Amino acid sequence: MGGQKPREIAAEVLNRAKTDAPNLHPLQGRGRNFVEDLLDAALANAQISPADRRLCQELAYGVVRWKATLDWLIARKIQHKTPNPRLQNLLRLGLYQIFWLERIPNHAAVHETVELAKHAGFHAQAGFVNAMLRGYLREFKATRDLLAGLKTNQPAIGFSHPEWLVARWQDRWGAQKAVQLMEWNNTPPKTFARVNLLKVEPGKLLAQWREEGVDYDFVRRDWIEENPVFEIKSNRSLRDLPSFQQGLFYVQDPSTLLAVRLLDPRRGESVLDLCAAPGGKLSFIAQLMRNEGRLVAHDTAPERLKLIEENSARLGVTCAEIVSTIPRSALHSRQFHRVLVDAPCSNTGTMRRRVDLRWRIRPEEIERLRGLQLELLRQAAELLLPEGALVYGTCSLEPEENSSVVRQFLRERNEFKLEVERELAPFVDEVDGAYVALLKAGH
Repeated sequence: MGGQKPREIAAEVLNRAKTDAPNLHPLQGRGRNFVEDLLDAALANAQISPADRRLCQELAYGVVRWKATLDWLIARKIQHKTPNPRLQNLLRLGLYQIFWLERIPNHAAVHETVELAKHAGFHAQAGFVNAMLRGYLREFKATRDLLAGLKTNQPAIGFSHPEWLVARWQDRWGAQKAVQLMEWNNTPPKTFARVNLLKVEPGKLLAQWREEGVDYDFVRRDWIEENPVFEIKSNRSLRDLPSFQQGLFYVQDPSTLLAVRLLDPRRGESVLDLCAAPGGKLSFIAQLMRNEGRLVAHDTAPERLKLIEENSARLGVTCAEIVSTIPRSALHSRQFHRVLVDAPCSNTGTMRRRVDLRWRIRPEEIERLRGLQLELLRQAAELLLPEGALVYGTCSLEPEENSSVVRQFLRERNEFKLEVERELAPFVDEVDGAYVALLKAGH
């Protein structure tokens, strides 16, 4: 895509992204037509400046996040007509720049969008695009007031979330906390890095970061006090850093460390990570075990197993055995001191990072996932040694996938006791949403 402009790349990505398609089966992981994947692929071949890369990402992600609100603005002007999908994306891009990107002059947003329409083959519709956008420029203040009112009167449109999800969160937390969660989801996520103590001490990594021009800040949470985690504030590609390529750190949200902390793996133990990809929690387990013991990393899809292999190699994880099926010997005898079930889930706690997730997930998906999660817990229980520790975790905010699953499991297996249960909520803990339960087996 050499020579293309950021708006042109963003428009192509939006045209290819099926943002309203049903969520893929969780075990398939990321897949085609996810906007993040498509944008990464497009920018990999684009010869544009870092500033234009950031603009391209802002445009693509912003349009997807605010799709419902943008479509409400478009519908006000065309009434009962559905534009060509590619033209709809161009209108979304133009309106997003006008009402959400203050750094772009409005006249430039209009001109570039009209030119983009012509370039895309919409010569006959260029006048229509120009008229709609200039009409909104004339009504700018009144429209801003309307958008502000929507956040109170029609929050699903005002904050651009599915109505069923807004209603669910309002019922659970109340209107104000639901608003705080939606505001969180609509802001760009921060980037966090965990120091890989298998390879480097924090002080040495910080010194190398300073040489590499990485701006960072310290992070404190009660569950990561002893494990150095930093917020990366630099606007640059981390994958290009020597410190990344050397495996000195791993990029992961602080919320993902809670499950491993509760698992509390020890040197010399036998530990199973049942749903291990992409390997962030696995590498933290290996770090706490100091690479001593037996660590089995299980996942199913080949591409997910490849991710585990790549991350383990880069991070220096040497105690892990990566498998696509549980070893036959383990199926017939309880072998593991500790088992982590980082279950496939709806991911509603990570909506800030997975920008098109809100348009993919469906209510019925939550119930389907619940059955899968319960089955994984049952499988894990059969692999655990007496008095072993079983940790169940998700990045979902939905009780049906979290406490409800755990309580049904405990009703079935009364030899297990719930030791610790914790939920991290973005509007409280300022991290991705997560749920973790520590279950202990008796004799």
